[in-house]
Amino acid sequence: MSQAKAVPAEPQAALPRILVVGGGAGGLELATRLGRRLGKKKRARVTLVDANMTHIWKPLLHEVAAGSLNSSDDELNYVAQAKWNHFHFQLGAMTDLDRERRIIRLAAIADEHGQELIPKREIGYDYLVLAVGSTTNDFNTPGAAEHCLFLDTRAQAERFHRLLLNQYMKAQAGGEHGSAQQDNSEKINVAIIGAGATGVELAAELHHAARLLQAYGLDRISPEDLNINLIEASGRVLPALPERISDPVTSTLTKLGVKLHTGSPVKEVTADSLLLDNGERIPASLKVWAAGIRAPRFLTELGLETNRINQLAVYRTLQTTLDQRIFAFGDCAACPAGEEGKFVPPRAQAAHQQATLLAKNLLRLMEGKDLLTYRYRDYGSLISLASFSAVGNLMGNLTGSVMLEGKLARIFYLSLYRMHQMALYGVPRTLLLMLSDRIGRSTEPRLKLH
Repeated sequence: MSQAKAVPAEPQAALPRILVVGGGAGGLELATRLGRRLGKKKRARVTLVDANMTHIWKPLLHEVAAGSLNSSDDELNYVAQAKWNHFHFQLGAMTDLDRERRIIRLAAIADEHGQELIPKREIGYDYLVLAVGSTTNDFNTPGAAEHCLFLDTRAQAERFHRLLLNQYMKAQAGGEHGSAQQDNSEKINVAIIGAGATGVELAAELHHAARLLQAYGLDRISPEDLNINLIEASGRVLPALPERISDPVTSTLTKLGVKLHTGSPVKEVTADSLLLDNGERIPASLKVWAAGIRAPRFLTELGLETNRINQLAVYRTLQTTLDQRIFAFGDCAACPAGEEGKFVPPRAQAAHQQATLLAKNLLRLMEGKDLLTYRYRDYGSLISLASFSAVGNLMGNLTGSVMLEGKLARIFYLSLYRMHQMALYGVPRTLLLMLSDRIGRSTEPRLKLH
């Protein structure tokens, strides 16, 4: 009997490569969903690219700046998340795109001494998703870039916190060593440009931090001597939200002693003050710019359609207008909102909704099905005023618009972060994190003191 000949195996088809650039809330949620649905079943190779090793939820950065949140406790490591959820992670900042070859280029990475650690690289893709978020828009105001702090990254928020603590420590040391001004209270002048959600919440958190610092013995500067100025070019705080939310927020901030300056934009920023368009000059040693957004500038150099604030133009399928294999969502995308001339607002809930839809669309694309279109659903707005209050409204099909204030609004506000954690960790691990947070509050300072 002749021996049967072995039939040569057919070459295994390469897995589709899905590349997600940007590990913010939306990008990380998308990579996690795709890893669970496609990576785990070996249906696609999913890779996440980010310039940092860890993720922290951007709406929490004002708490990091005030010291109310220790960023080390709430950060998520991308390498570990990739391992647990069946996707890959690449450290690096995207600099360029070759659409013909379907590759992106990453900048070289240097160590703390400036020595090159990882050279420039290229990564190929079959489907590319850009979720690189946004940065603060200073509108080219003279002096803003040189003299203002921004809260776009964890490092920037931590820098503000260090500068704030330095002023407290300097004042405290001066008093304890018998300075000539020992009997006179020191003052710190803080200016926050932009009375949107970030500016309003930062102002309240700073006042809360001042009370805690006094309670911990740093009493050379009393809460009343932390002069917080909130500047808004439009006529009221929270201009993008309904007045029924803005009015109680304004009342609470006024009671806390926050000085509100509305109706005049900032004309110029100097080392120790702000000059408003109406001629008013506001002294400030610490200045935070929290007004307006724009997408990263490198997006305008990729050969894709962008708008005046660098956002990528996309269809409601979230595909870019010039390349159907490239998607964009979140703050870096200009997605039509349905009404003529209107676009989806740059909000965390929009990025979450788009990540959910895009996970479905990438699966449908590989299955040869028609793509779904995105429709923005506004579920309301919630503003936290530290421990003092919270205000907002919830919107739903059954309830309509329901106004919330006080403890109930605070509970719903905190639940937004827990929903983000559930999308990343799942319910069991999120419950364990909540338990850990509760235990930690009884054993750690209520404010980061270093």
